[in-house]
Amino acid sequence: MSKVAVVTGGTRGIGAAISIGLKDAGYQVAANFAGNVEKAEAFKAETGIAVYKFDVSDPTACANGLAQIASDLGPVEVLVNNAGITRDGMLHKMDYDQWSTVMRTNLDSMFNMSRPVIDSMRERSFGRIINISSINGQKGQMGQTNYSAAKAGVIGFTKALAQETARKGITVNCICPGYINTDMVAAMPEKILDSIVAGIPVGRLGEADEIASMVTYLAGDSAAFVTGAVMTVNGGQYIANG
Repeated sequence: MSKVAVVTGGTRGIGAAISIGLKDAGYQVAANFAGNVEKAEAFKAETGIAVYKFDVSDPTACANGLAQIASDLGPVEVLVNNAGITRDGMLHKMDYDQWSTVMRTNLDSMFNMSRPVIDSMRERSFGRIINISSINGQKGQMGQTNYSAAKAGVIGFTKALAQETARKGITVNCICPGYINTDMVAAMPEKILDSIVAGIPVGRLGEADEIASMVTYLAGDSAAFVTGAVMTVNGGQYIANG
């Protein structure tokens, strides 16, 4: 029977590419989404991937949503924590809601989604948790103290949980995408987009499928010896140390 994979924020952008990539690799995929029912249903109709609406910033909603997925499809063996939001602003103009909303969705969700599945993974002596951070969690970004802090926290969470679970057959890894060719990035003003591309040594934006390929690798048996890793996928825009 196919392994069950859950992808948060899995119906749009990078998340949609990850969901499709995992399905193509033979997984039963459950794609979580938070808001747009119409687009999620269109994604389901187009791909045949099951979709589940719940808020990853809400621990009760996550526990209930994951329980429903397990009931429908089977135990969750692969978890991709991809959901994320931005509420940009300079710190001296940022209010607490901008800070806390990003923290709850981008960082608290690591606990909210991982905690309900970790016991089952430990009991089964198998699991794959793949967390999507960001280049801005590695290098920081002006106007994104909230987002950069949350995404840096994702890296720390990954490294700590990897050490806790390695002997139980569970790997925990992190991917830090650079600027990826999604609708959100494409909507940037042309001058800003041109300046971003000019700073990427390979001379282009990344593609969502390139992130999906990394996820599929980390989810598979070939990556069983890879845990606690931070995969930097940014076209050379930021070269991480170690």
